[in-house]
Amino acid sequence: MLGLGEAGSRLAAELAAVGVHVTGFDPDSSRGEELPDRHDDPTAAVAQAEVVLNVTAASVAVESARSVLPGLSHGAIYADLNTASPDLKRRLADLVTAAGGRFADVALLGPVPGRGLRTPALAAGAAARAFAEAMTPLGMPVEVVSEEAGDAAALKLLRSVFMKGLAAAAVESLEAAEAAGHAAWVEDEIAEVIGRPLLERLVAGSHAHAARRVDEMEAACELLLGLGIEPRVASASAALLADLAARPRAR
Repeated sequence: MLGLGEAGSRLAAELAAVGVHVTGFDPDSSRGEELPDRHDDPTAAVAQAEVVLNVTAASVAVESARSVLPGLSHGAIYADLNTASPDLKRRLADLVTAAGGRFADVALLGPVPGRGLRTPALAAGAAARAFAEAMTPLGMPVEVVSEEAGDAAALKLLRSVFMKGLAAAAVESLEAAEAAGHAAWVEDEIAEVIGRPLLERLVAGSHAHAARRVDEMEAACELLLGLGIEPRVASASAALLADLAARPRAR
């Protein structure tokens, strides 16, 4: 497990709970302390691994891959679970293949902290089917999309235009309602349409993960432009998330 933050730690704990030997690495020594086989050297962390799950961040995905490839076993599955552009996933696929590994482009379709191993996933790339065969028996529902790296990433980003756009609309509407003195009424109206659990998840997630989601929506904008679609909603969502990320966090 590369990346022992909120998502990586949850996945590592649940994999260990079902009997999988999990090794881990995170550049932040304060994270993942509860993992029994945590390494300070990324190459040592992957040395005996049959499957490597990268749950770091899209911005450091290439750096993360390069740091472990010298220790990657021949034929090992290297699955990148970050939300990234299709081009980045294809670049990672080339790096992993050149090092003798097998690459899986994996897109998670839900919040890992809430679902853990039960988080639905899309998989693409040369090792997509092998990834599904490894993870499905452990509890992760994996849909194999194709053997082309980047296809899973593209589908998630297309979905993100709607999901993050919906979240941005909710955040903006509620902030305006608060300023107008009608927060409770507007919140009830939105909850009546989409359900209170989803509304709470959209708003809380937008605030908690704003910085990471800026990268996601910028990747979505890039994808849409490549398809000849003006990313009006995606770019507005990215701008709102950037504003949330820049705000001081409440203590």
